[in-house]
Amino acid sequence: MNSTYANNANKVWQEMIKDHSGEWGMDIHHWDWVPGVGVIAMLEYYEATRHSEVMAYLQEWVKLNSEKAKGTKVINSIAPYAIFPALYRATNDEWFRDEAVRVAEWLIKETPRTREDAFEHTVTENVAFAEQVWADTIFMAVLFLARTASLVGNITYAEEALKQVLIHLRVLQDDETNVLFHGWNCASGDHMSAARWTRANAWIAAGIPLIVEEIKQLVVIPDELQERYGRLMSGLLAYQQEDGLWSTVMDQPHFDREVSGSAGIAYGLLKGMEQGLIPRREETAASVERVFTSIFPYITEEGVVNGVSGGTPVMPTIQAYQDDIPTYPTLYGQGLVLMLFAKVLQMEMVKHG
Repeated sequence: MNSTYANNANKVWQEMIKDHSGEWGMDIHHWDWVPGVGVIAMLEYYEATRHSEVMAYLQEWVKLNSEKAKGTKVINSIAPYAIFPALYRATNDEWFRDEAVRVAEWLIKETPRTREDAFEHTVTENVAFAEQVWADTIFMAVLFLARTASLVGNITYAEEALKQVLIHLRVLQDDETNVLFHGWNCASGDHMSAARWTRANAWIAAGIPLIVEEIKQLVVIPDELQERYGRLMSGLLAYQQEDGLWSTVMDQPHFDREVSGSAGIAYGLLKGMEQGLIPRREETAASVERVFTSIFPYITEEGVVNGVSGGTPVMPTIQAYQDDIPTYPTLYGQGLVLMLFAKVLQMEMVKHG
């Protein structure tokens, strides 16, 4: 096992579980998408390493925080539930399975939808984005639905997950560059500021192969999904900067580099090849290696991942993504980097038996 990846992964994880009370980006003890991405990544780390302390932490985290989920039924607050199917398999505690089914039923039957039948992106903050489709939804909610479909063998859940993936790709993918816009406004019929935001692309680059892995035994994966995903990943590679990372808005090379989005895209490249969604190519592996080389300097000795932009709605202008969004450590930044490291560790373990 490569000690560099193993050591850095452990440092990043250890930093995530420290007491960061009062820090929006790093406080893991609430119920929303930020800690949700964190625990999803920790599960990936556990599945790559089988470190028992990681699984023990996830179970304890749910015990400490599940009460905070009550009354918070929005797309972004679904993210933490994505670990419930795995926790059920690990513990045989039926509460995890029953909660997963309960939340999946809410998604299927009650969550607000746009006129295209996409899940409307809803958030815990007191703000609404009526009739808006955001790339984030795929990772924050559809991944959970796919995992629950696999857990209970529910074809309806799997079909809905597949439908949501296809709708999001159809309305967000730019036919000219093949990458994704951050959002789509169904009412006005446009992409609003039309930002090709890197982390939006990362949510879908990483999310789709994870979803396909869960539902492919229940539904046929159509050619359209593979074709669109392949075009997306090729388009993303065209925007990788010489230093190995992507800018906050990828077609603005003078913008700051964005580590979380870059890690998520690199993870998607590896997972996409693993799932057969994109071809295995040496040049793709070389692009991922460049991401590693560039990310390491952003990780402090304590395991803090720097170079991560803050929580980002669809901004009114492209320049606002650079000027109005601060950069600071976050659980999703830690998490996407941890997922990337975990995937490499897992691949090495498979290779060396």
